Amino acid sequence: MKPDLSPRAVWAARVLAATADLLQIVLLPAFFPGVASAANDILDLALAVGLIVLVGWHWAFLPAFLAELVPFADLVPTWTAAVFVATRGRAAGPEPPTPVEVVPPPALPPAAQTPRGPSGS
Repeated sequence: MKPDLSPRAVWAARVLAATADLLQIVLLPAFFPGVASAANDILDLALAVGLIVLVGWHWAFLPAFLAELVPFADLVPTWTAAVFVATRGRAAGPEPPTPVEVVPPPALPPAAQTPRGPSGS
């Protein structure tokens, strides 16, 4: 996984995975094995490459890719689940900066405090 993963990349990967899973469910006749299963394979391969580019390699992508090769298993949102596993805890954004403690200057000794009188000096 990329160490410098931005919240925008996490968001983009999640939207991409959810869109692909939704597309496979809504367009089931197009992705049905025997009708146009090559379209399903091309979509899954392109999605895997896109997710790896966005988030980097994560072990959760391998079972998702293998599950997508099984007929009717692609109706389960495996890509969405894999991306949420790969990016969990990463969308919160950067950590807040550590607070800086402000320490007041030390008090001056009584001898250094000279009262200014009405004489002016």
